[in-house]
Amino acid sequence: MSSVTPKVPEDVQGDDRWMSMHRRFLQEARDAEPDILWIGDSLIQNLIQSKIWEKSFCAMHSLNFGIGGDRTEHVLWRLENGELDNLAPKIIVVLVGTNNHGDAPEQIADGLKAICSLLRDRQPQAFVVLLSLLPRGHMPNPLRERNKAVNDIMEEHVKGNSKLQLVNIDTGFIQADESISHHDMYDYLHLTQKGYAKAFEPVNELLTQLLQEMEGEIERPETEGSAE
Repeated sequence: MSSVTPKVPEDVQGDDRWMSMHRRFLQEARDAEPDILWIGDSLIQNLIQSKIWEKSFCAMHSLNFGIGGDRTEHVLWRLENGELDNLAPKIIVVLVGTNNHGDAPEQIADGLKAICSLLRDRQPQAFVVLLSLLPRGHMPNPLRERNKAVNDIMEEHVKGNSKLQLVNIDTGFIQADESISHHDMYDYLHLTQKGYAKAFEPVNELLTQLLQEMEGEIERPETEGSAE
């Protein structure tokens, strides 16, 4: 199955940017000592340009390994080829899957499960925060339904896992008429500054709580495995 088979994406444009970014990440992994590692596609990559990154996540000693267009199999290849070496983050945040075009929800979920399993094997100390796939498209469409189905599968998968949590980052992007506003997603897929603030405030709250608990300030209760 393609979603769980590590793979380098085809260099369609011929400028080797994907592999160049991977090599840069390998160097950053050697040089940095992040508390939080962010892994995923363009929604993670572009997070670094957002106000919430500058205001909150940067101060948490974050390292961003997002590459636009990545599918689950591309992230798996990167993780298996050095991006987890020389690192020991406290928390790993993952958002990928919306670019797995042609894959059924079950296949995308299998790719996400494979990523979570690999992270557990390679970084057993880390708490893994899996972010839900966002809705997409101006009006209802099959990819919205597919992403929702993936989220439903993963919500069940994380139950009972004390070091893996799913965070729902769809904080009301679908309006009453079932449309998505360009004020939240400028092209009905990628987030605006307003969209990043809406989607990632729940993530900010969880990461703040986790870091406090890891510093021994409060005791963490048994997780239910998902957060709204």
